Amino acid sequence: MQAEWYFDFISPFSYLQLARIAPLHARIEITPVPIVFGAVLQHHGQLGPAEIRGKREFTYRIVQWTAEDEGIPLRFPPAHPFNPIAALRLAIAAGTTWPAIKAIFEHIWKEGRAGDDIASLVDVAHALGVADPAAAVAREDVKAALRTNTESAVAAGVFGVPTLRIGGELFWGFDATAMIGDWLADPQRFASGEYARIATLPRAVERRR
Repeated sequence: MQAEWYFDFISPFSYLQLARIAPLHARIEITPVPIVFGAVLQHHGQLGPAEIRGKREFTYRIVQWTAEDEGIPLRFPPAHPFNPIAALRLAIAAGTTWPAIKAIFEHIWKEGRAGDDIASLVDVAHALGVADPAAAVAREDVKAALRTNTESAVAAGVFGVPTLRIGGELFWGFDATAMIGDWLADPQRFASGEYARIATLPRAVERRR
């Protein structure tokens, strides 16, 4: 069984799930896929949680609380939201490997360092064996890969990060991590009973856009 893990370095929930997704590797083959969360939001006509007053503050609080509750080391970067393009391209230039992704996430979310341009990522880039980080993230094939990843995610129905896609099933968010384990134990878990009923629940009202 194969799966894709869609993520963006701007997302603290992606960082939190990264620490808990490793045990799933023994059960399924997971391919990490860096995507531009902002482009996904734009496609769906949505704002990110950090762009909404009140929701931004609560999101940061629950991220910090979740990290403490789960025992995951976390320190917010100097500013958030930030532009994650350089970090995403660096991950691709470094081979989109799990060690590279982990190193970049830890640079930003464990050490609390900036990741909004290549200058702020030079140390981690060199540690990953990328000798000329600026040239690496400027390569046309790297830029194209990130665009393709994002377009493929949107085509697959992805609407947020992190999302784990297994076949036709999408599991969104850190809080869905345990749900993934349940589904792997019983792939028909959400295909019958009350789950089947709510999947076809009619709308009683729709807002005008």
